[in-house]
Amino acid sequence: MKTTTRVVVIGGGVVGCSVLYHLTKLGWSDVMLLERSELTSGSTWHAAGGFHTLNGDTNMAALQGYTIRLYKELEEITGMSCGLHHVGGITLADNRDRFDMLLAERAKHRYMGLETEIISPEEIAKIAPITNLDGIIGALYDPLDGHLDPSGTTHAYAKAARMGGATIETHCMVKETNQRPDGTWDVITDKGTIHAEHVVNAGGLWAREVGAMAGVYFPLHPMEHQYVVTDDIPTIYERDSEHPHVMDPAGESYLRQEGRGLCIGFYEQPCRPWAVKGTPWNFGHELLPDDFDKIEDSIAFAYKRFPVLETAGIKSVIHGPFTFAPDGNPLVGPVPGLRNYWSACAVMAGFSQGGGVGLMLAQWMIEGETERDTMAMDCARFGDWITPGYTRPKVIENYQKRFSVSYPNEELPAARPLRTTPMYDVFEGMGAVWGAQYGLEVPNYFATGDEPSFETPSFRRSNAFAATAREVKAVREAVGINEVQNFGKYLVTGPGARDWLDRIMAGRIPKPGRLSLSPMLSDSGRIIGDFTISCLGPDAYQLTGSYGAQAFHMRWFEQHEAADVTVENISDRLTGFQIAGPNARKVLQSCTLEDVSDIAFMDLRKLTLGMVDCLVQRVSYTGDLGFEIYCDPMAQRALWSALWQAGQPHGMTPFGMRAMMSLRLDKFFGGWMREFSPDYTPAETGLDRFISFKKPADFIGRAAAEAERATPPARQLCAFEVDATETDVSAYEPIWLDGAVVGFCTSGGYSHHAGKSIALGFVPRDRATEGLAVEIEILGEKRPATLITTPLFDADGARMRGS
Repeated sequence: MKTTTRVVVIGGGVVGCSVLYHLTKLGWSDVMLLERSELTSGSTWHAAGGFHTLNGDTNMAALQGYTIRLYKELEEITGMSCGLHHVGGITLADNRDRFDMLLAERAKHRYMGLETEIISPEEIAKIAPITNLDGIIGALYDPLDGHLDPSGTTHAYAKAARMGGATIETHCMVKETNQRPDGTWDVITDKGTIHAEHVVNAGGLWAREVGAMAGVYFPLHPMEHQYVVTDDIPTIYERDSEHPHVMDPAGESYLRQEGRGLCIGFYEQPCRPWAVKGTPWNFGHELLPDDFDKIEDSIAFAYKRFPVLETAGIKSVIHGPFTFAPDGNPLVGPVPGLRNYWSACAVMAGFSQGGGVGLMLAQWMIEGETERDTMAMDCARFGDWITPGYTRPKVIENYQKRFSVSYPNEELPAARPLRTTPMYDVFEGMGAVWGAQYGLEVPNYFATGDEPSFETPSFRRSNAFAATAREVKAVREAVGINEVQNFGKYLVTGPGARDWLDRIMAGRIPKPGRLSLSPMLSDSGRIIGDFTISCLGPDAYQLTGSYGAQAFHMRWFEQHEAADVTVENISDRLTGFQIAGPNARKVLQSCTLEDVSDIAFMDLRKLTLGMVDCLVQRVSYTGDLGFEIYCDPMAQRALWSALWQAGQPHGMTPFGMRAMMSLRLDKFFGGWMREFSPDYTPAETGLDRFISFKKPADFIGRAAAEAERATPPARQLCAFEVDATETDVSAYEPIWLDGAVVGFCTSGGYSHHAGKSIALGFVPRDRATEGLAVEIEILGEKRPATLITTPLFDADGARMRGS
């Protein structure tokens, strides 16, 4: 066995073999895979082997499309069969909400190049005649859906990797992973020690145990999953062609042909987590005992939806575990806090996603970044606050909702509340309707009177509409207050702080007492952060960004660390409030003995408000006159008392994130992971106006940004007024021009201030002019929209920037 290698991949399932293959495909041949048993041990061997492109995240859907197309390439490279059955598949809709979701997904597919289509019950009857169509409205048809041979596919990945120079050691159990001071790893096995530059955890069912060897907790949990294979069914084997897949969300089931019969699996509500205390090392090729009681209701529903099942005998039952992350997406990428340790775990749909996961991780390792935004599966999307006690109920919830309607405004209840600020009980008493961001409870809006204490999930304007309008009105006409806990905050100190920031940030670094706005770019010039930079002193700066990107951003800062700079994540060590609206300065003045009349836009000042020492910044995402006020969490309640008391004569009203998102549309302000993400560049989104091309620093991404400055990109982010009635843009709706899809929306909503439906989205730069008439497809209906360039509020900036 080799004793040195560039990469050790731990785990010989389909994901580990895909990672190994893609590393060789991209040029690294000195790579090695270790498997404690045989390849496919774990979840891979008993998988149903289905694949599909449907996914709520567009990048995940695209990667699933890549995975499916890859299988023919693997067959050509290796001469092995993956057992491909491209039979197509339909997803049924039995109510309006399910149908709306399918319409929204079909709309996304238009500009992704996926050839799905909405079909009628009559068309379903022709494609999948065994389906009982009672109550069915329609379906989404995807010609790429199908299934394969799990073992054959995994071995094809393995052979392709070996052909590229990779080594595979089976029956080689990893005992320890120990990092050396230089960042390389000693992987200790029962066959000896391997020295590797990189370690990839593709441990599948054992990913938690493998991670623990490196001192890492991976937020995933195995779930028991059961499917059955029937005896021969004449209706099936007498067909001229193979029966397509049918996903029936109402019955929480998926069905496909298996030989001369059918295979049907269930995501049942009375589900059970498996191996709560850890996965046994001696588990591998076993199955769990049959448990028909658990799927009794699911089977009864399936008999009604597919009557041929009722008289079909059962040939075999497959009941085995596979892993989920709390949100159902994989955990992929460099593990925060560790050098050269990578995750390829929790890939619950391995034969839909495994190829894309392998490609993205290989690009990350070899090229330093991926070709598309991978935040949906980045292991940094969960912070160090996550625990097994949180993971398990979220995984159960995700399993149970595997086929549920996914609404754009839905707030899932499991494992909540977990993280709260000192204001939680105060806001609860004021009628807060809560959302969760990065585990933190955040008010979405405040219900009053007889308004319900929850927001009904919907694709249309929800029951939060009136409350949001009320809060927007208060901000625009008087003064609103909300928390700033849900900002990511970082303290950068040291003699090299300014030079370091000049290299890390593309924008101008401010002078003491001032703020600046800056994008942070990857090496290829794509947006990986948008920050407010606050200069606290000559060697001290505060960065403010997205709360949910803390681990993502800290990982980047640590990867670019400097000896004379200290970067601390102070997101939960600093909290406070934002006050915004025409009366905001009056409220601030009422709380302090100091004169605040001269605090200019983008100024910062240390003030004592009431009894509390605070950092006050004149800036606001609402686009109004506003101040962000930061304090010690221990003093937050005292600060609240001072601001709230001072605010009463001035009409102060609490407001939440629903109002914030409406207010920012008035100014066409973009949002993180909406308009600003690693999928886009500053020149595409307008963030290039904050890049300091005059500064001498060779900031990360400068060459790419300079190139786009010289040759502007083909698309441009614009704002649109949409002729919408009860449904507004959410994200990824296609934009039609001259009978063709030319772009897509990044976000949108209703401007309660202007009384208009607004969308932000990309269109060709050469067509992006005031008054351009387009159509935006919302839930299958093309709505007229007009490109607008003048903000709906404070167009000249007098209120936001003025005295």
